[in-house]
Amino acid sequence: MDKIFLDSLYYYIFESMKIIKSKIFRQFPEIIFGFSTKEGLHRLDPYYFNLSYTVGDNKERVAENRKYFFDHLGLPEEKTSFQEQIHGDIVKFVESPGMQGESDALITNKPNMGLAITSADCAAIFIYDRDKKVIAAVHAGWRGSANKILKKTLNTLKDDFKSLPVDLFVYLGPAISQKYYQVGKEVAVQFNKKYLSRSFFKRFLDIKKINHDFLIEFGIPEEQIEISNLCSYEQIDLLHSYRRDGIKSGRALGIIALKGE
Repeated sequence: MDKIFLDSLYYYIFESMKIIKSKIFRQFPEIIFGFSTKEGLHRLDPYYFNLSYTVGDNKERVAENRKYFFDHLGLPEEKTSFQEQIHGDIVKFVESPGMQGESDALITNKPNMGLAITSADCAAIFIYDRDKKVIAAVHAGWRGSANKILKKTLNTLKDDFKSLPVDLFVYLGPAISQKYYQVGKEVAVQFNKKYLSRSFFKRFLDIKKINHDFLIEFGIPEEQIEISNLCSYEQIDLLHSYRRDGIKSGRALGIIALKGE
């Protein structure tokens, strides 16, 4: 196993798999974290190392992929909470693993239980409250960002767990960059112009910046926020992208968990 460092990119290379890690979570030995890539078990076009059962990939192959990924994280898949991501604003507190139904943000204070985000362009955001020992995982595309799903998650942490901004550490994972995220006028009008750029008659949205600003406005110190510099669309050999590959795109999983005693 090798460790690779490149700017804010930090990942493990196993025998036949790459897992993206967060530098900001490395300081907390009680946190398990990993974000999968296209590279694993030498899987090939079109789905590559896909961890979703809903994109048309062979289900036995997906199950094998998941087992390989979770084994290397050191967390059983059966101890992980999943959600049916609907691009909405539903935040759920979960106390047990398995499918949790429709939502786009999961929160737990239960040890030894993972929270999963599926991603192939949307922002995947992971939060750890070092004082209250609470974790959260948020899925935010343009709809979720317009619905302020991250802001609502932060407010839930504040209201229900008494989380303080100074105790929160955040990793915003790989997502599509602004220069590739073209949106229509009907989408653009939902956002402040500072998150938009224009090229001729085309509009481009910066979802990383939108969600970064939610974190800053909440009061989280800048040095406690890590934003991946990886663009899912641009990293053809490393990351899944629905915008780039369409219905044949695989999906990554980002997982955060809090270790028990």
